[in-house]
Amino acid sequence: MLNIMIVGVGGQGSLLASRILGSLFEAAGLEVKLSEVHGMAQRGGSVVTYIRAGESVASPLIPKGECDCIISFEESEALRYLPWLKKDGTVVVNTQHIQPMPVLTGAAKYPEDIRGQFAAMNVNVVAFDALGAAVEAGNARCANVALLGAASKVIGRTPDEWHAAMRKTIKPALLDLNFKAFEMGLKAG
Repeated sequence: MLNIMIVGVGGQGSLLASRILGSLFEAAGLEVKLSEVHGMAQRGGSVVTYIRAGESVASPLIPKGECDCIISFEESEALRYLPWLKKDGTVVVNTQHIQPMPVLTGAAKYPEDIRGQFAAMNVNVVAFDALGAAVEAGNARCANVALLGAASKVIGRTPDEWHAAMRKTIKPALLDLNFKAFEMGLKAG
């Protein structure tokens, strides 16, 4: 069983990323279950998607402590969902900071030294500027696919399998941009 969580805030492309993963695993002959949870996503709230793939998948929800890989579109969201990561799991995180409404209004403080907290917890982390990679690839909206590229080393499958999954889920006019973003993430990972 492979357990993956995609976490971030609304509007970052986590749903497309989960569809790419679902297509990837289905093409490999695995049973796939997805569950999406939106917390005021349209207003920049937390979004989490659970992806489970294996020979037989009973439930789409991942129990705490059993996630193989957390793909995080934002650093504080990675920190929020660390209890789901298993002991030898990996966090692939975009170094971008998006301050939630409570921080913007002064009701809360953005966590400090998040990567230092990961190090103190002895968490396997791949941290890189996915947004910068996407901009360099040609479109900031490809940051989700850059993150998948970085996570592909943890998740497995060949680049050709990843490209086939993207062809099934991304509009043809946007494929070249996304392929480039994926390759940049792959190099960063």
